[in-house]
Amino acid sequence: MAFELQFFGATERVTGSLYLLRAGESTVVLECGLVQGSPDEDARNREAFPFDVGAIDAVVISHSHIDHSGRVPLLVKQGYSGPIFTHEASKDLCEIMLPDSGYLNEKEAEWENKKRARRGKSHILPLYTREDAEASIGQFRGLEYDAPTEIAPGLTLTLYDAGHILGAAIVQLEYTDQGDKRTLVFSGDLGHRGAPLMDPTTRLEHADAVLMESTYGDRDHRPIEETIAEIGEVFESARASQGNILIPAFTVGRTQDLLYLMAEHFDAWNLGKWKIFLDSPMGISATKVYSQYRHLFAATLFEPKTDYPDLPNLFATRSVEESMAINEIEAGAIIIAGSGMCTGGRILHHLKNNVWRPECHIVIVGYQAIGTLGRRLVDGADEIRLWGDTYRVRAQRHTIGGLSAHGDQTDLMDWYGSFEGRPRVYLVHGEERGQKPLLEKLRKKLAAPAEIARYQQKITI
Repeated sequence: MAFELQFFGATERVTGSLYLLRAGESTVVLECGLVQGSPDEDARNREAFPFDVGAIDAVVISHSHIDHSGRVPLLVKQGYSGPIFTHEASKDLCEIMLPDSGYLNEKEAEWENKKRARRGKSHILPLYTREDAEASIGQFRGLEYDAPTEIAPGLTLTLYDAGHILGAAIVQLEYTDQGDKRTLVFSGDLGHRGAPLMDPTTRLEHADAVLMESTYGDRDHRPIEETIAEIGEVFESARASQGNILIPAFTVGRTQDLLYLMAEHFDAWNLGKWKIFLDSPMGISATKVYSQYRHLFAATLFEPKTDYPDLPNLFATRSVEESMAINEIEAGAIIIAGSGMCTGGRILHHLKNNVWRPECHIVIVGYQAIGTLGRRLVDGADEIRLWGDTYRVRAQRHTIGGLSAHGDQTDLMDWYGSFEGRPRVYLVHGEERGQKPLLEKLRKKLAAPAEIARYQQKITI
């Protein structure tokens, strides 16, 4: 019985999830994410796929975040023509996010080619274009939670609610051959028990092997009550210093959490004194997708018959002209913009206009991968470079860890602890600092046969 898995991405790192599954005569790609980080890390996205694209029978994507889905258009561009299975909400979000990623690729290539032209170097092509991304959307197949679906002979896919973002799924793959069944469970990105919006993470009991994310395997998040109090203190401090607040936020998940919390604590945080800008066309569109799946939330996010929470001073700015107008505001603006790791998007323009001002505040509310501008800000960089110019970082910086959409060490231990018989568990989607403490705890507290997945490692299930 051939049921094998090989690791090609998100091994000892967080981004670029990519795994190859062989079940009998079928080949399935599990995740197809972008590598994010430094320019050297980004360059890895241009490397050839480590398998024959023409031999793939199906693709499974756990959720829409770009580090899990962002190379799908490239896979299609290189010849994959089969189905791409994901939750129906993730399909709708990918329809927004992947073309946006293609557009950013085009702009990055355009900018790079201007520099290369001055140096007499040959031009480069975008990794993929908006058109490439739009072409891939037609191959997506949206599924519901708890709905077993045969995606290849003898191979059944079932998605369960991961509690991470809208549509995020735990992936269960069952392969049956001549009455013998083997089960692989991939956690995807697991949610946090204190998440303001999402339903609790689904617990499963049976697996022969488990792939588990380990982003925050070394720590527990602050209680949500303390986090809410901390955010209120930041807003009050910023109001007293009479500057602006910049919040780099992932357009899917973190943006909607922030809007919900702002509506929920509008009076306590004195938000009536501010103008709140959702300066993200993709974030605006994603929020509307969220409004179409209200039944998947644990909390009430939207007012009846609206696509937004009850925030009377919220301005959703789609156009470039509206975004540029925000830069005229010297004080009293809360600006939520992508990208969440400050690797592109409108947040860079707002940093350019505010990062050097000591009365302004930068609030980091999500994970920042090694090599990203967001990570450099968190690590205390004195200067940053934007479009070839250097800016002194004089704005006040705040890192709010309690809003993470990822489960912490306790969440991960509890989730794995629900499995009967302590199946083999392979840690993926994490850096060394998160993986080693989690590995030790899994082994000592739960007697788990645990290991850290390595690049190109192959396992038989």
